[in-house]
Amino acid sequence: MNYLDLSKEKLEQLLDATNEEFKAIRAKGYSVDISRGKPCSEQLDFGMEMYNLGDSLKHMPKNYRNYGMLDGIPEMKKLFGEMLGLNADEIIVCGNSSLNLMYDTVQRNLQFGVCGQTPWNKIKTKFICPVPGYDRHFAICEHFGIEMISVPMDEHGPVMDIVEKLVALDDTIKGIWCVPKYSNPTGVTYSDEVVERLAKMETKAKDFRIFWDNAYCVHDLGDVTDPLLNIMDTARKYGNEDRIYEFTSTSKITLAGGGVSCIGCSENNKKDILSHLTYQCISYDKVSQYIHYIYMKDMDHLKEIMNKHKAIIKPKFDKFENAFLEEFGLDSNIAKWTNPNGGYFITLDVYKGCANRVYQLCKEAGLTLTKAGAPFPYGQDDADATLRIAPTFTSDSDIDISIKILICCVKKACLEKLIGDKN
Repeated sequence: MNYLDLSKEKLEQLLDATNEEFKAIRAKGYSVDISRGKPCSEQLDFGMEMYNLGDSLKHMPKNYRNYGMLDGIPEMKKLFGEMLGLNADEIIVCGNSSLNLMYDTVQRNLQFGVCGQTPWNKIKTKFICPVPGYDRHFAICEHFGIEMISVPMDEHGPVMDIVEKLVALDDTIKGIWCVPKYSNPTGVTYSDEVVERLAKMETKAKDFRIFWDNAYCVHDLGDVTDPLLNIMDTARKYGNEDRIYEFTSTSKITLAGGGVSCIGCSENNKKDILSHLTYQCISYDKVSQYIHYIYMKDMDHLKEIMNKHKAIIKPKFDKFENAFLEEFGLDSNIAKWTNPNGGYFITLDVYKGCANRVYQLCKEAGLTLTKAGAPFPYGQDDADATLRIAPTFTSDSDIDISIKILICCVKKACLEKLIGDKN
């Protein structure tokens, strides 16, 4: 039904019934969590298979056990390069966290500048933040006092007319955050046009950088992957390869707490990064890198691994999709959601002014959500409408409970708001 067409009396009847349902749910004392995009236990069990490959370790080059090879072992540089569409010599293999790499890259540029240019902390520094976006990106900026400029996302990626105008006029804009494939949280994959425009646009800041967080480059939910234009190849066409920092990790492929990550970049950027990294680290964990290599092997075997992940998490996404369709349909005007082809998140947009209320009601009913407003800089969603749903971590049995609580709380919050608007 279209809730906006209902009379006040009908809305009040629906709210009375929903209130009774909410009381019954709250009395159950549930405790379920769909707040973060974490792999579930069954997925993590796949990663433990790495530690059953002991015989293969006999073939590990002996120098992998010692210091050195700051940019990582060649096998993992090659594999990460194939994942990202980069040359192996454009890769630096690091520890378990790509977020750590992004934090370090921002901090390094603030303190030392980019390739010998003025350190970012010597001037006012700004970043463009496509919204809704990844809350931890925004937290890095907030932590360092970097001003954030919100730019809306559409079904193609960030709205480029706005991005291009901003970067062409303001040399204090030093970067843009991008999750280009299966974006967190919308699931959007950037169109070829968006990638091309990002790669070739004129920027007033000569040290402008694109933080290309390609976390979900192999994380498909459908049978066919969303195509993503290779930004490094595209930037190279325009002589802008130094503009790109690309990141990914195995955190949702092997073990979230024990994976390996990488940064992909141009020759100039790699030299710059290593010139500082040499004081920070003698080498990353090359034994872990080798264990990951013998487990993942190559892109064909990696696809087999990702199909096992998909078999576990795709049904969880389908449950949300089917339940939302059954309860709200496509024309309720109080709930609209994404049905992504990959990644780890669903974006749920509720009636304007209701997201925080839904979050609080879910908390009362025993369901933990990502805080309303989190996908926006400073936690400020002006429409108070967007919620991020993370289905992966929750057990199959708890998925049904989570959906039941969430739908009830969405209805309760939106009915309250609609009735209030009619008063």
